[in-house]
Amino acid sequence: MARRSVMTLFSAPADPWSHRARIVLAEKGIAIELVNVDLNDLPEDLLDLNPYHSVPTLVDRDLVLYDSRVIIEYLDERFPHPPLMPIDPVTRAQFRVALYRVERDWYGLARDIEFDPQSKTAGHSRKVLGEAICASAEVFKAKPFFLSDEFSLVDASIAPILWRLPSYGIELPAQAQPEARAAHPHSMYRGCTATCRPSCERPRETCRSRRPRLSRSPCTFPIPNPCCPTRRHRSWG
Repeated sequence: MARRSVMTLFSAPADPWSHRARIVLAEKGIAIELVNVDLNDLPEDLLDLNPYHSVPTLVDRDLVLYDSRVIIEYLDERFPHPPLMPIDPVTRAQFRVALYRVERDWYGLARDIEFDPQSKTAGHSRKVLGEAICASAEVFKAKPFFLSDEFSLVDASIAPILWRLPSYGIELPAQAQPEARAAHPHSMYRGCTATCRPSCERPRETCRSRRPRLSRSPCTFPIPNPCCPTRRHRSWG
């Protein structure tokens, strides 16, 4: 396969893991070639590059990355401005724990729902995910973003789940609605043009605003008080 001259992201439009990578790319303003993938008909390039045949897959010249966490952390280090992780090592570690828990619990529950929406497992996961979001709402009342005044990789990770709540059939109680509305695409990307969708299908040049708005959203677990069961889920990654 010919070497690519620009950074390329293989991404599925409806995939939450791909969505968070696109959010980070948009936040960083990174010029990239976006290849939208049909998961039922993967392109040969992706099959050759990624032994797991999964999305998202990032290609940066000779470097190929195919885990969403690895991808977003690489992007944050490769393009350090604006920084999306704290500098302080203790706070940074806390954010990494939050990322792990969002991936293990929230994304695992989302996987159950999407795999078979009508199954008993999906019904249980829908209930647990809704309860977890409500229980986490208080965390975001203290700061504009996740335990921070600045947008971070944690916010980029929780946004895809919050944005999909209506499609998952999860309706939050009235007291959680103001926080949930922060995940609506128009408030997340306030100031973007009509062509800049919440999935970040287009790179930064279509956006007028610098930073997505996700303030006061009930989008992650309180670190000291887990609210989701610590059972093992398959990761989309």
